[in-house]
Amino acid sequence: MIAGIAWIGASLHFVWLDNSLTSSPESNLPEGVKGELWSIHGGGIYHFQKYHLAPPKWPSSLHWSKWEAYSTWITGTLLLLAVYYFKAQAYLVGPDKLIADPTFAIVASIAFLVVGLGVYEAIVRSPLRNKSLLFAWVVGIYVAFSCWLSVLLFSDRAAFVHVGALMGTIMAGNVFLGIIPSQKKFVAAVQAGHEPDGESAGFAKQRSTHNNYFTLPVLFCMICIHYPFLYGHPLNWLILISIIGITAYARHFFNLRHRGILNYWILVRSVLAFLGLAIFVTYGNSAPDSEDQPKTQAQEQAVITDLAALSLIEEHCHVCHAKEPTYPGFYAPPGGIVLNDRQSVMASLSKSLSATETKYMPLGNLTKMSDKERNDLVLWLQTQQFEK
Repeated sequence: MIAGIAWIGASLHFVWLDNSLTSSPESNLPEGVKGELWSIHGGGIYHFQKYHLAPPKWPSSLHWSKWEAYSTWITGTLLLLAVYYFKAQAYLVGPDKLIADPTFAIVASIAFLVVGLGVYEAIVRSPLRNKSLLFAWVVGIYVAFSCWLSVLLFSDRAAFVHVGALMGTIMAGNVFLGIIPSQKKFVAAVQAGHEPDGESAGFAKQRSTHNNYFTLPVLFCMICIHYPFLYGHPLNWLILISIIGITAYARHFFNLRHRGILNYWILVRSVLAFLGLAIFVTYGNSAPDSEDQPKTQAQEQAVITDLAALSLIEEHCHVCHAKEPTYPGFYAPPGGIVLNDRQSVMASLSKSLSATETKYMPLGNLTKMSDKERNDLVLWLQTQQFEK
């Protein structure tokens, strides 16, 4: 997460810097300088200059902006390995998904990322890259398809994480396969006394811009595991597509603003779309809340007893949420939530209800909770919330 924030910060900074450069006759810029920017930050004044190609005198030291990208991808991959591969049965596979076998799911996960990167590379190296609007639509449709496919293959939470991992892999690939090789060719040409290839440098800048639009969607996917009401929604793939589209579109406003183009309608449309999505997530798939509707006699009869509910909790939740969990890898109850008796269930009632409703728990449905058992437990929890 720390490496990712550093990388995203660097990406946003350099796109802002590039779009904020100015050039005027009064500037009296040195030969070869495309633009400049004066800035104040902290305790000093900074003067940035960008050359069209190479400076007249080559600097003795040169900073390469690559390790933020590499460290983010490496640490993210290690985290994916530790959580979703080593504990694939719990986190990677899910009920009613196309892949039920953990080993096959791991293979599918690797293929999802490798093939996904290959598809993007094929698109970005094609003539489409010279047609910005068409390129944006093609990549957008491709990302949308990836969202839909990941939800079919993996558990709901893993699906969101995998889309983020795919976009992160594409961003790292832009650096490793495009930006850095172009910069190395550029530097080698200058040091050899040859004219640098301006097209190669432009291609590197284009990839950097692509990364800029991926930053906010990737940031969301990095923290999405904390929002089970999103990835647990029946239309989670559509929600994920919407969030990616809205955040990328909002990023477009700031990219234009840095170039002196103020189009506040982009920001207004982004905010309205986000509010519409929030309303849809909150009310679009929910029955009347038990707090707002009096329970009918049939509903009263449908609610299971406290003893039956606690029995379900013991059967399906105690493997992780006992004082001493028995599930391998858990040495303490996750989140400090213990569900030993009615009192402890009441202490975490809202979290228990949300986790059960969204099918976030049990993890990967390891305990094989049936739909009837889940509905019974949800209704009982809603009743407790109503009476509380």
